[in-house]
Amino acid sequence: MVKLNINGADHSFDGDPSMPLLWYLRDVLGLTGTKFGCGMALCGACTVHKDGLAIRSCITPLSAAVGSKIRTIEAVGANGLDPVQKAWIEVNAPQCGYCQSGQIMQAIALLESKPHPTDQDIDDGMAGNICRCGTYQRIRAAIKLAAERGA
Repeated sequence: MVKLNINGADHSFDGDPSMPLLWYLRDVLGLTGTKFGCGMALCGACTVHKDGLAIRSCITPLSAAVGSKIRTIEAVGANGLDPVQKAWIEVNAPQCGYCQSGQIMQAIALLESKPHPTDQDIDDGMAGNICRCGTYQRIRAAIKLAAERGA
């Protein structure tokens, strides 16, 4: 039995502990905000937080999440929009939107570790998140705006 804490709620799963966290989130819990992209931790669409750090849920087995607090995009702004989400909307960061939950999760983790990032910090911190539409300039602008507002 695998016991997990996801978005502040405790869950038990008696299936395969090697199942990727992504599939548990999407297929078992119905939390479909976290997206499947490449399945190899190269694109960032599946980014969630494990104890506050951005991880790729497509390659993280459930067993690696035991004892940790997992946070998904569904928990971000559950009580009102997060400052990063507000900035994302204000600068119109997304185009197709598919990668945006992973981008936002990565940006929140970045700002928690570096509240006042430089352009290079943003580029480095967001490098593992691919946007097929190429909205990188708007993503950077949203992160800078959120940082200015104390996200």
